[in-house]
Amino acid sequence: MIIPKDVKERYEKVAKLVDHYRYLYHVLDKPDITDESYDSLMQELVHTEEKYPELRTSLSPTQRVGDQPLSEFKKVKHEVRQWSFDDCFSSDGLKKWDEKVRRMVEKEPTLIGEKIEYCCELKIDGLKIILTYKDGKFVKGATRGDGVIGEDVTSNLKTIKSIPFILPKPVDIIVIGECWLSKKELAKINKEREKTGELLFANTRNAAAGSIRQLDPKIASSRRLDSFIYDIDKLSEKTTKNGVPSRGEFPDTQDKELKLISDLTFKTNPNFEVFDSLEGVEKYYKKWSKNKEKLDYGLDGVVIKINSRKIQETLGYTGKSPRWGIAYKFPAEQVTTVVEDIVFQVGRTGVITPVAHLRPVLVAGSTVSRATLHNEDEIKRLDIRIGDTVILQKAGDVIPDIVKVLTELRTGKEKVFIFPKKIDACGADGAIERIEGQAAWRCVNKNSFAQQKRKFYHFVSKKAFNIDGCGPRILDALLEHNLISNYDDIFTLKKGDLLSLPRFAEKSVDNLLESIENARKVVLNRFIVSLSIPQVGEETAIDLMNNFRSLEKIRNAEVAELEKINGVGDIVGKSVYDWFSDNENSKLVDRLLKQIKIEVVKTNTEKSSKLSDKSFVVTGTLSSMSRDEAKDKIRALGGDISESVSSKTSYLVVGENPGSKFDKAQKLGVEILDEKKFLELIK
Repeated sequence: MIIPKDVKERYEKVAKLVDHYRYLYHVLDKPDITDESYDSLMQELVHTEEKYPELRTSLSPTQRVGDQPLSEFKKVKHEVRQWSFDDCFSSDGLKKWDEKVRRMVEKEPTLIGEKIEYCCELKIDGLKIILTYKDGKFVKGATRGDGVIGEDVTSNLKTIKSIPFILPKPVDIIVIGECWLSKKELAKINKEREKTGELLFANTRNAAAGSIRQLDPKIASSRRLDSFIYDIDKLSEKTTKNGVPSRGEFPDTQDKELKLISDLTFKTNPNFEVFDSLEGVEKYYKKWSKNKEKLDYGLDGVVIKINSRKIQETLGYTGKSPRWGIAYKFPAEQVTTVVEDIVFQVGRTGVITPVAHLRPVLVAGSTVSRATLHNEDEIKRLDIRIGDTVILQKAGDVIPDIVKVLTELRTGKEKVFIFPKKIDACGADGAIERIEGQAAWRCVNKNSFAQQKRKFYHFVSKKAFNIDGCGPRILDALLEHNLISNYDDIFTLKKGDLLSLPRFAEKSVDNLLESIENARKVVLNRFIVSLSIPQVGEETAIDLMNNFRSLEKIRNAEVAELEKINGVGDIVGKSVYDWFSDNENSKLVDRLLKQIKIEVVKTNTEKSSKLSDKSFVVTGTLSSMSRDEAKDKIRALGGDISESVSSKTSYLVVGENPGSKFDKAQKLGVEILDEKKFLELIK
């Protein structure tokens, strides 16, 4: 087999680099990259050798020895607002948080003489749960949701044997904790899923979340979930102080709170400690960062809380997090991959974010293909070029970051990225401007993102690609997190990209990806509708399909050809011509054609002429059929469909709530058919 020159050159460079890092780590004990990054480079060698066995020699680095099912979950409003801790990833981040806490404490007269201690707890990598008890009896279990509204998963939480049904005291209490799955149990579950051909769970967190969100409690029960409870949100009578929940009989320190939780027969994690200095906190962090793999449950960091309840209540909360606590995350996972392209995402406020499209790679248990590059200054600082091999870092559920370019692997073919002066996604003339005093750029046109969102909503709608489960909330999240910027990006999304988004459970991600896959085949008229061509609606799209029978013919049609089509005319014809003549639109269509397959519906050659020369508009809700079905019946009988009422309209078919078209038809004297008369006409 002939090995391409560029493949051989890259293989030799990677092999040399792997050996270099091996030397630093194993000989000098001075590692320069993480184990994950090293393993990622090694895997590239393995895969290359599998494809080109001639590259493998005895000296290759790879040859070294070395209850009842539910129909749906009910939404529940939390009695107490749920929060999430801010994250830090370094000792510097921890010190900044501590300095901020101390400044606030010093300014508060009521806290004079109050001792600052830190209660450190392990941050379990599971699913947050909120348990409610009335008179000591378990009445409700919920997920966090958005912090205000969660899902009622009581039936599934009842299957967890460490969650008590009845407490030793008849208290009204709401406790917070983590539902988790052991590593041993995950291995057992994945072994069974492999036998049945099901997708394997990536990690214990995904498995726990997926289990709790099963509609059949028997499935949750079979997975032997467990729990740790670590906080009390409400105890007995609830009052408020400074907007922070305060409870009678509430312990005055966090460690006493954990003791009370344990006394109430909840399972708590025993590995918490209280320190009076950050030095103690750092030792605790390092200890568990080192020993986390020895535990049978997943950890992704430690949580540090000010131990004093009085200080907690005084400091209170920001808009999303408690000021008195922080999550100190363990070092992020790192792997290597290749930057295949750099594109721009226009954010809600018009800020422009460069996003790297990556060769899909597995990191932190998920495959990802996107990474934010933040801004122009970050691209220059890292000297990222298209084609570069980079180290990708992912911490927990955070969107991945590129932290280093492996310049040693450059071939000379990499393209230096030049920040543009205009971006088409900004609309208008595409002009962009740098925000004063910031590294960020934004669109001069302030309305671009709203237009972009509306076009995406239309693209996935039933009239176009009909991607079930990809509604406005999902699209907003994808746009906000820079995962899509063009229509074709939807078809390149990977599971890991979606799992990194907030409130995206494994099952919903699988469902969405399945819907996207099912949408890859689209009828020509729906494809035309999806493009948001000005003046082109459903009926015009059908007219174009019936006349030209292929997308290529529509793209190449002259204005005169388009204008003479019945139902198109000069204004619409020019609009279609102008849209397909635009270079960027043409590129978009080409990219889409790489992801989808267009089908053309056969025209019924034996169509009836009963309604020929009759023009119909359908409005309102029909009881016996959908509006689309009504239109299909009219077409089958030779009639034409229009989207708007005019003097040329023969009939307006009305269902319930017809709207303004009904009023216009009355003014123009257009004959109006209710559903009964319409059914008689098409009988």
